[in-house]
Amino acid sequence: MPNYRRAFVPGRSWFFTVNLLDRRQALLIEHIDVLRSAVAATRRRFPFEIDAFVVMPDHLHAVWTLPPEDADFSTRWRLIKSRFARALPKTEYLSAARIANQERGIWQRRFWEHLIRDEEDYARHVEYCYINPVKHRLVSRVEDWPHSSFHRDVREGVFPADWAGDVDVNGTYGER
Repeated sequence: MPNYRRAFVPGRSWFFTVNLLDRRQALLIEHIDVLRSAVAATRRRFPFEIDAFVVMPDHLHAVWTLPPEDADFSTRWRLIKSRFARALPKTEYLSAARIANQERGIWQRRFWEHLIRDEEDYARHVEYCYINPVKHRLVSRVEDWPHSSFHRDVREGVFPADWAGDVDVNGTYGER
């Protein structure tokens, strides 16, 4: 079995990528209210700050900051994924392994995380979240994608509404 190494540093910021098992599905935007509810319920029990969040049809990216003395992002993702899956009708294909483990066939089992190193790294990962719908050619402007905390950041004056208006989607975003 693989040895997945994760850095657990309390109170720090993290970048995450979480994928659907069947990447041809658009469950995340088709059931965006269910996902929002799963995140909100999880935050009530296990608080964290959402620094950036973008929901794509088949995956999502997020930057979170955990509370001081807390590094347990895995429990939070487990709860979000299970709450979302339990709220959907059971229509997906299930492999023998998933049946044996009593798992749904909604999410990939794991997720990708990156411990944010410094302010520049933080900025690159927030920008990566926001540029992702343009990168995937779902919209031509960041402001046109509705499933993003970018709109909150515009309201709060963190980004101008026309940020990345004429962006090169092959720019330097995310991890170097």
